[in-house]
Parts: sequence; C-alpha cells; structure tokens
Amino acid sequence: MRAVVFDDFKTFPVLKDIEKPTPGPGEVLLKVAGAGACHSDVAIFQDFEANNPAGLKPGFVLGHENSGWVEEVGPGVSGINKGEAYLIYGPIGCQHCRACSRGQDTYCENAATNPYLGVGLGRNGGMAEYVTAPARNLVPLGDADPVAAAPLSDAGLTPYHAIKLALPKLNGGGKFALVIGLGGLGLVGVQILKALTGATIIATDAKPEAMAEAEKLGAVTVPSDSDQVAKIREITGGRGVDAAFDFVGISATITTAMQSMALQGRCTIVGIAGQPYDWSFFGAPYEVELTSTYWGTIEDLYDVVELYKAGQVVPQYTTFSMDKALEAYQLLVDGKISGRAVVTPNA
Repeated sequence: MRAVVFDDFKTFPVLKDIEKPTPGPGEVLLKVAGAGACHSDVAIFQDFEANNPAGLKPGFVLGHENSGWVEEVGPGVSGINKGEAYLIYGPIGCQHCRACSRGQDTYCENAATNPYLGVGLGRNGGMAEYVTAPARNLVPLGDADPVAAAPLSDAGLTPYHAIKLALPKLNGGGKFALVIGLGGLGLVGVQILKALTGATIIATDAKPEAMAEAEKLGAVTVPSDSDQVAKIREITGGRGVDAAFDFVGISATITTAMQSMALQGRCTIVGIAGQPYDWSFFGAPYEVELTSTYWGTIEDLYDVVELYKAGQVVPQYTTFSMDKALEAYQLLVDGKISGRAVVTPNA
C-alpha cells in the first residue's frame, strides 16, 4: 500500500509503498477515509532532532488525524463490524495507569517507557491506504461524513478540551473569550465557543482572510497590529477577557493574551511553538491562570463528534489525493493552507 513516511529528521517525508498492516489482538484495521495534515507533523520532520521532547524516532507513517471504514478486526474484538465508519482517537498510553483509565492517554504515567505516543506519532499513522488502531480508540461516526470528520481528532479535540477546562471562567453574562491564531484549530475553537458559551468571542490573526472566516462564524475580529491589546480591551469595556486561547504559542502571542486578560481570567496556550514568556508579578492581572493543554480525552472526542453531527462544528478543509499528499505538506510548510489539508488515500 502507499504511505507517507517520515524517514529521518530534517528531511521531507516520502511517498512510498509499504506492507499493508494486519490488526493484532484488540486492534482494528481501517480503510482510511481521511487523514489530516497537521503542523505537528511538520515539526516532526522539519524541526525535531534525535533528542526531541517527544522522544520520537524515524521511520513511521505520518498522520494522527484519521477516520476510516472497518476492513478487518483482530483477535478478541467484538461489536465492531466491517464497513462501519469511525474516527480514531490518536493518543495511545499504557492503558492501565490512572490517567489511561480515565481515557486521558495524553497524560499517561508511563509515557517515558511506552514504545510510541500514538497513531502517527511513533506508531504508523493514517497517511496511508490502511491503518490499525486499538478498538478502544475508535469513536463511531454513524452516517456522518468521515472525510470531513478526520481533522476533528486533533483540530476539534484539542480546542474542545482547552475550552471545556475554561468553561467556569465563561459561565454567566457579559463574558469575553479571546482566540489568537485562526488556522485549523482556531477556527474550530471559535465554533466550539459559540456552541458551548454565551461569551463574546474576539478573534485575531495576521491574515485578513482568516479573520473574515472567523467573522462569518460569529466572532468580533481585531487585526494583529501595534494597537491589538488596546482594541481588545476597548471591546471588553477596559476589563479584559475572561478566557484566552493562544493557538500559536510564540512569545508575542502569549504576551498579547496575557496583556488582554481580566482579573482572575484563564489563559491557555494551545499552540506548541514552544517559545518563552517572561512572567512577572506586576506584569499580569491578579490571579490570572497561565496554563497549557495537550490534545484531550477520548470522552472529549465523543462530545466533539456530537457537535459535528449536530452541525455546530464544521471543519474547514481541502482534500488531496494520495498522489498529492506531499504537495499538501509543502503547502502547509509554506503557510498556504486555509483550514486543514485532508488526504483521501482511497478516493
């Protein structure tokens, strides 16, 4: 079968033929419907080195945002039938620690000794014609379009988890939420905030076309310029925002978020650019929580699928055939993709 393989660090992935996988005990083989191309993939092959923070080693098939139809079930699997459509929950922990028992494989207590982080992260992913995954990691899609759903396993799950944890700050009237970075995750984040809260959503990005999309989704937009923070505070009547979600994670965007906060607000860094922020006691409003988040739980993904089925979350994506998969990654590297690029290996 054809697959997009990460062969080495600082090296662009390659499209090549590899052996079709066979599901092991407790696993399911899926015929891939859609595989999302993510900036995390770019970080793996473009930025990471052998001593990377994730402990990843080449070579494996990329693709951690995956959907597909059941092709075959492994030994011990029941209740899952051929032809059914599923979304794959990407993280795979040890499956027996306290975090994994909560469905929170992202925070597995044994991550340091696990053989991989998840599907497409150390283990072969879905940028291929077929992919295997543990049966416990499958979230049913029913009659919903699996191609459109594919990005939700990260671009939907990650903002949902971050927003869910911040909901206590957004309960009640007169609340404000700030979304920084309107790429694949940020635009979904605007939709989730709209679905779950009554907050006024302020959105900002360096790209006018991205802000135009956010406006269509119900956000008030502020351009990324020298008056950015002042304009955000003007919208909030000078008080600041109750919750901010930075989907970029560079020093400048973290600073913007923190300078825009209201007293006792919550600022969540979702983007994994990994740049520092210089905190000081008098540099932020009192009792502001500055935190990070990573993916989410499988229970969260079930919630995201329900929002998708109800039409409250509609991913923005462009499809690419398997022959154009590397082109999709190049466009992602060049910053020329709006929303998500979804490869459809079997279309």
